Amino acid sequence: MQFIQGLPAQVYVAQTRIQHQQALPAQVPELAGFNLALHVQDAAERVQQHRMLLLEQLAEYGVNTISWMNQTHSTLCHVINDELHFNAPEGDGLVTQRKGHALMMMTADCLPIVLGNQDGTEVANLHAGWKGLAQGIVENTIAAMQHPPTWAWLGAAISQPCFEVGAEVKQVFCEKYPALSSAFQAGKQAGKFYADLYAIARYILTEQGVTTILGGDQCTYRQAEEYYSYRRQAKTGRMATFVFIADQC
Repeated sequence: MQFIQGLPAQVYVAQTRIQHQQALPAQVPELAGFNLALHVQDAAERVQQHRMLLLEQLAEYGVNTISWMNQTHSTLCHVINDELHFNAPEGDGLVTQRKGHALMMMTADCLPIVLGNQDGTEVANLHAGWKGLAQGIVENTIAAMQHPPTWAWLGAAISQPCFEVGAEVKQVFCEKYPALSSAFQAGKQAGKFYADLYAIARYILTEQGVTTILGGDQCTYRQAEEYYSYRRQAKTGRMATFVFIADQC
């Protein structure tokens, strides 16, 4: 498993890919690969086995628990330290200071954002589609953290040339952050624009005081061998982006 470099020594961050040597056969061709989502009409047993395989891989680094979410494109964020949820909480942000506890976010075009403090004692993971970014999922997640995050990592998302939105989307962002006008390029049709999720996230994170921002150079839509993409194919699986603080002797 390839972890992201340049983070505090005890913090591990990565994003799964479609390809996985232990991925189980799929009954539906569109869901082939290492799908980790239960809500896409994949066989529940298959998805759970994939999740267990992932936990087994992470156990080498001291991970003994994983938190998943019922993601709803909201601004809800949960702090999970002592109390673990038996059922996946609803929301789009997770924060923890607990060692050995992996925070998961599923995506297939939306932007996964991982946050953490300089000392590596607190991490957060959030699911940022355009709705979440516009409504404040980044700001809400940072507000839920006990320590101001100094770094962020942006996982694979749909790139600007492939992400066409309506004028109402641009308006929502520009009313809140006028400087974000530069994150939208005129589309081929009147009233359409190409939105840069990475640029939007970087701006918001910088406004929130995050000084180091890594990643943000992939495209789920174009990199069909590596990533699921909802815009490329509506019936598809989901990758998982995860972060944890290692619990090793």
